[in-house]
Amino acid sequence: MTVVRDELELKARVEDAESLRSALLAAGAELVYRGAMVDRRFDRKGRLERRDEVVRLRVYHPADRSGEWGVLAWKGPVGKRDGYRHREEWESRVDDPRAVLVVLRRLGYKVVLRIDRAIEQYTLGEATLRIEWYPAMDVLLEVEGGPEEIERAIAATGLPREVFLAESLPYFKDAYEKRTGRKARISRAEPA
Repeated sequence: MTVVRDELELKARVEDAESLRSALLAAGAELVYRGAMVDRRFDRKGRLERRDEVVRLRVYHPADRSGEWGVLAWKGPVGKRDGYRHREEWESRVDDPRAVLVVLRRLGYKVVLRIDRAIEQYTLGEATLRIEWYPAMDVLLEVEGGPEEIERAIAATGLPREVFLAESLPYFKDAYEKRTGRKARISRAEPA
């Protein structure tokens, strides 16, 4: 399956994941995935970074231990559109993420960033909501969809609208470190 789209999203820090989960289910959200989600971002000599592009292999390890799968993606430069974080995104599901990893490495790509998290992903109407738990950082909620779908989903969370930001993961990592004085870890491979 190939997906081409203009990605619009917002993120928020979550203080009470259990209350958020309850609010989503009460609003009729459907849990579509629970488990680990491992991202590997690739680059060759910083070329993609200089163009603000991302090549990412995302591997899903379901909590029920059913078979893993991956999603290979290219993401264009980040921008803002009507207060939402925006970028062009092309992605395709892959049945054998290890083979994709080998192909990328043989093409000269190296892993430049690893992100490990446990997630619960929900759909609510046309919006996707993903609760993310990192090795050592705040719990985050990412909401994707069209503007109207995002706003309806945000209203269903019970969280104040102003906590939803058009910022990326490094922003939330820095905010965690400034607020707590502790080093954030977004990968199990990072030193504690």
